[in-house]
Amino acid sequence: MIARTVTNAMTVDVEDYFQVSAFEKHIAKSEWENLQHRVADNTDRILDLFAQHQVKATFFTLGWVAERYPRLIQRIVAEGHELASHGYEHVRVTQQTPDQFRADIKKTKQMLEDIGGRKVIGYRAASYSIGAQNLWALRILEEEGHLYSSSIYPVKHDLYGMPSAPRFAFHPENTETLLEVPITTLKILDRNIPCGGGGFFRLYPYLFSKWAYQYINSMEKQPGIFYFHPWEIDPEQPRQQNLPLKSRIRHYLNLSRVENRLTCLLNDFAWDTMQNVFLGSKTAKTQP
Repeated sequence: MIARTVTNAMTVDVEDYFQVSAFEKHIAKSEWENLQHRVADNTDRILDLFAQHQVKATFFTLGWVAERYPRLIQRIVAEGHELASHGYEHVRVTQQTPDQFRADIKKTKQMLEDIGGRKVIGYRAASYSIGAQNLWALRILEEEGHLYSSSIYPVKHDLYGMPSAPRFAFHPENTETLLEVPITTLKILDRNIPCGGGGFFRLYPYLFSKWAYQYINSMEKQPGIFYFHPWEIDPEQPRQQNLPLKSRIRHYLNLSRVENRLTCLLNDFAWDTMQNVFLGSKTAKTQP
């Protein structure tokens, strides 16, 4: 057991297996309704696991999912977790104009608040698609009532990333009060190594992830963020055919190991919601 010197933020990106960016060229949105939906059952399993470990988390949720599974949203809220926005149907910000982005986040925020009965203050872009070329999105988030974003990954990656961004929470220059909380990285030899969850958590041995969070907490005295998706605890999900090799590896690698690794992570570190870890008492009055 690692000494719990710092509390980290546990987050879940609530989307189904067929909604990931890696599949967007292979599964049309018009097909989504006809596919087997597994997101509600998988998220219920995650909620059960969090309850067993007395962990509260932030659920960045697609409006598309909330619209179809309001009971799930109500359970998230009823069990004391934070409900946050992941946009309506997992469209990357790089594929939206400012007007389209504003309409998307406004629609999703209102929908989540109506279903969950709680004010939504957080947002995470699909596939961390806010970076150096579209920082205008952060200003729009602030204008539409969000207090924080967790949409920048300060790494070099073929699909996303802003290596020049700060590694830890910061206030972007083009906003007044919005807090951007980048996904967790470890700095090694002047390079940021991704270690905040998702596919990298499945790729690395668990001992590396454990060491990385221990270093960030104890040596850098900073909270980390961990993220994963409901489909990542579901090795029995339907397998998509005719995918490129890279997409197959990224999506299906080590799915059978995630739940056990996640259990270890919950035991080894202290966890709470994004709001509690990064905004604390400042937002205590935002929840009705």
